[in-house]
Amino acid sequence: MTHAGADFATSTAPSDVVRRQYLASAAGDLQALRATLAPDVEWTEMAGFPLAGTYRTPEGVTSNVMEKLGQDWDGWTAHDDTYVVDGENVVVLARYTATNKATGKPIDVRVAHHFVVRGGLIVRFEQFVDTALVRDAMTD
Repeated sequence: MTHAGADFATSTAPSDVVRRQYLASAAGDLQALRATLAPDVEWTEMAGFPLAGTYRTPEGVTSNVMEKLGQDWDGWTAHDDTYVVDGENVVVLARYTATNKATGKPIDVRVAHHFVVRGGLIVRFEQFVDTALVRDAMTD
């Protein structure tokens, strides 16, 4: 995915920026994750998802999404596998895996994420996921 001659850690190529976000998320490195987000980022979790809504600012995203997922789930990970890039648009097909702390039920659900990357930062994110599968794991 990295453009020829570009250093992955500093590349502004949209796919590299998005990949760094997934790696930071998987590592639990919220500082590195925030570094991939624009100051005025709009991050939308799908209606029906437990954290549904649109969050703004890098701190708003990590405190209202990543930190809350960590409170409710063990091992929450978004496994990115397929990237479709069209200019500043990056669509990633991925999979969420985790175990709900309250019920002990695991999830393994396919997702699609749409990112818009400008100037080397994620300015917009939208999640698409089967919310019923996530909610089922949260109920006894």
